[in-house]
Amino acid sequence: MIYAYFAIFAVYLILFLVSRGEKGNPFQKAAAHIFRKQQERQKRTDKGRGDWKRALYTRQLGQKLKTLQPETGVEKQIREYYLSLYTLLLMVVFVGNLFCLAAWFSAHGAARLVDGGYLSRNAYGEGDVEVGLKAEIPGVQEEMFDYLLKERKLTEEELEKSYEEAAVLLPGAILGENACLEDVRKDLELVSSLEGYPFQIGWESSAYSLVNTEGTVHNGELADSEVVILTAKLCCEEWFRELQIPVQINPVIYTPEEALRARMEEMLREREESSRSGAVMELPEQIGTEPVIWSEIIEDSSGYFLLLIILAAGVLYWGRGREVDQKLEARKRELLLDYPEIVNKLALYMGAGMTVRNAFLKMGEDYKKQKEERKKYVYGEILMTCYELQSGRSETEAYAHFGKRCQVQSYMKLSALLSQNIRKGSNDLLRMLRQEADNAFAERKNQAKKLGEEAGTKLLLPMMMMLCVVMVIIMIPAYFSFTLN
Repeated sequence: MIYAYFAIFAVYLILFLVSRGEKGNPFQKAAAHIFRKQQERQKRTDKGRGDWKRALYTRQLGQKLKTLQPETGVEKQIREYYLSLYTLLLMVVFVGNLFCLAAWFSAHGAARLVDGGYLSRNAYGEGDVEVGLKAEIPGVQEEMFDYLLKERKLTEEELEKSYEEAAVLLPGAILGENACLEDVRKDLELVSSLEGYPFQIGWESSAYSLVNTEGTVHNGELADSEVVILTAKLCCEEWFRELQIPVQINPVIYTPEEALRARMEEMLREREESSRSGAVMELPEQIGTEPVIWSEIIEDSSGYFLLLIILAAGVLYWGRGREVDQKLEARKRELLLDYPEIVNKLALYMGAGMTVRNAFLKMGEDYKKQKEERKKYVYGEILMTCYELQSGRSETEAYAHFGKRCQVQSYMKLSALLSQNIRKGSNDLLRMLRQEADNAFAERKNQAKKLGEEAGTKLLLPMMMMLCVVMVIIMIPAYFSFTLN
């Protein structure tokens, strides 16, 4: 995985170098370079068959962005959209790759296996450490071990200054996975303490070749059953007792693979015992006549981080595409909510003697004065209509463009009503606007009622959770008071 991480950094380095001429920070420069190359490739493909799907998507995206910000050019908005998206993706992948590399070094920096055959121990007091080992005999067998490498044992002089711990044992607590003490085939559990008793216990065995003081049963080469006397020494300050427990060790039944694994474990234990005072433990180089190749099993989770970062980048890419649609939906809701206000203002201004043109110019001028305080989509469209009227476009076209830009049925109806009044003339325009204002306010009330019902539905889940919390608060004290009584 380390090569993949460095390869990603190499790609970023190449991008940073080839995009030196662009503007902005390194990620913005790289994003601008990618966008420019993409545009050049698109132009080349346009000469031939072309990528019609991408062209269609770009055109639809441009229409959406133009709807949201009609005062800004489509090409500029598309460029800014892709530049911000590419910059974000590049930064996410770069930072994520840094985390992956840090996780890789963290996992591999704690390696215990050195020079292919030595395990580095912790110093005394630092505790034991679990090491993943893989033993491989080329062409024969491969085994994996979760090996517990004990901390460095104190020397005799150090032991004289330290208080030696002993194990606590009861006759019925040493069975482990065995059915009874008369049929012991697996390791015993010679516990070092028994909860509730102030004893320190040490163990002795009448045959260490069969059962050691840790409870490990060496019956791999045992031909017949043998009885071993285990002596438990229980002591607490001046108190001392001995308890002898007879244990019958029976031969273990191994498959060839299990026998070889058991032999490997036995050799590891022997090397462990013989090198406890040293800083390293030398691993066996061969099992019988077969050579063994050791390698440490390192749990490297950095690859999962890379997959997570790639997934996050994909979600961000998808989310940014959804963000435009969500903004369009929010714009549509805002236009619907503002529609009664616009129709009412038109009716009010025209009732005061203004023409439709002057009414639009009046609303546009009022919006320009308070534009910094609030930004409304409908007033932005009205302001665009005012610019069209001032530039010499006919009122019929300007009102028609106003309805098309809003992309809402109510505004299209209003623009058609205004355009029809300009083309054919109508003395009933003021009456129709007032009627439309009344209908719009009625529709606004229905919409507000619907939004209130939706908000109430969304509150059901929090209310149910609060109900559960209240029930728990009431029932738990009642339950404990009942059990105590």
